[in-house]
Amino acid sequence: MAKTQPATKPYDIETMPPGIPYIVGNEAAERFSYYGMKAILTVFMTKYLIDINGAPAPMSDVEAREWVHYFGSAVYLFPIFGAIVADWLFGKYKTIICLSIVYCLGHAVMALVDVPQLTGLEPRWTLICALGLIAVGSGGIKPCVSSHVGDQFGKRNQHLLSKVFQWFYFAINLGSAISTLLIPIILDQCGPAYAFGIPGVLMAVATYMFWVGRKSYVHIPPSGKDFFRETFSKTGMLAMLNLFPLYCFVAMFWALFDQTATAWVTQAGSMNRMVMGREILPSQLQAINPILVMIFIPLFSFVLYPMMGKFFKVTPLRKIGIGLFLTIPAFALPAWVQMQIEAGQTPHIIWHFWAYVILTAAEILISITVLEFSYTQAPKKMKSFVMGLNLLSVSLGNLFTARVNHFILNEDGSRNLTEVQYYWFFTACIFVTGIIYVFWSQFYKGKTYIQGDDEPLSSGEQQALKLEAEEEGTTGF
Repeated sequence: MAKTQPATKPYDIETMPPGIPYIVGNEAAERFSYYGMKAILTVFMTKYLIDINGAPAPMSDVEAREWVHYFGSAVYLFPIFGAIVADWLFGKYKTIICLSIVYCLGHAVMALVDVPQLTGLEPRWTLICALGLIAVGSGGIKPCVSSHVGDQFGKRNQHLLSKVFQWFYFAINLGSAISTLLIPIILDQCGPAYAFGIPGVLMAVATYMFWVGRKSYVHIPPSGKDFFRETFSKTGMLAMLNLFPLYCFVAMFWALFDQTATAWVTQAGSMNRMVMGREILPSQLQAINPILVMIFIPLFSFVLYPMMGKFFKVTPLRKIGIGLFLTIPAFALPAWVQMQIEAGQTPHIIWHFWAYVILTAAEILISITVLEFSYTQAPKKMKSFVMGLNLLSVSLGNLFTARVNHFILNEDGSRNLTEVQYYWFFTACIFVTGIIYVFWSQFYKGKTYIQGDDEPLSSGEQQALKLEAEEEGTTGF
């Protein structure tokens, strides 16, 4: 009996593509695994890490921050390689399934960090191996999964694409919120092996779910040499040159944002965490962000953006600029909290909640906008590659934070910056970034590329791209 070949172009249907439930379910489970592991990483390194003999060997707060941000940098470095492999050689499905297996292996090794008697290895080396495998797997699939979603839609059902991406983003934040609340409790009550093992099981479930849907997907073949022809053409190089400064500005936002998993966690340990008669674990506070994201997305789309549009044209570059300036008070507030802690006080965790509110608003303005803007500015055969470049900004931001933590810690354990100075340093960095961004944005001149069109739209024609009829453009801040 002849083997049925998978579809290589979208199904000619008006309904939802049959593979979508498998992709969305996969994303929810995968995000549970990643954010559950990341939520407890700082606490594990500073409280639970042991040596090869089983004796406590925790890292200092600064050393743990350096490790976590190096890991974050690696996670967001590998998307560019995943995009190249998928678009050039193997296609998205094969790339996702192969790297998901690497991802599962990383989680399995992670669960062994706490049992050196089984591995015979120094736990820090086991930790390096585990984080390396997770970085390759998680990072490599990032640009492929979202573009794989888009591949499932054709002309007759493309009107459902925005609805699917809403469910896709909801799945990401739902998985993140649940795991960030649950896994810290498991770490506290059951220990690291279970706390890291459960995210590993969820990643295995995610991989299996994605594999089960293989016959339902549209498998777009790789572009081969055409990928390189377009990427290194004059058009491709110009698009990347236009976007590179933007990614440098956004990198500073991620340098601050991802400290919610490091500096903010250790700071929370010195705060009053009693809420309604129950003490919240420091790492659980990270769940505030995905919960707020699910609330803020419709709030911004249906209320705040239309309201802002009554006073000025709401363009992508203006959204990003507003987000950068919102990040200033979002980090200045923890700086003030740290001043209170060092003065001998115990501020309540409600101050972190308000910092999260401001920072999540900045995330909505920056992260989602840059994602959409990057897609429209990328030539048609470079969409996945440019998505990888966009994620590279997260890598650069985490690398910057890791290097700062490396340089402020001396060999004797002393520090070149106090904790208060540390917070104000990053607050000053985002302030300077925002000022420079305002001037740069006045001169941005890009092109908009729409699938199916032969010629790119000029910046004056970009309004046609805006979802839900909101005006869009490439004018400056």
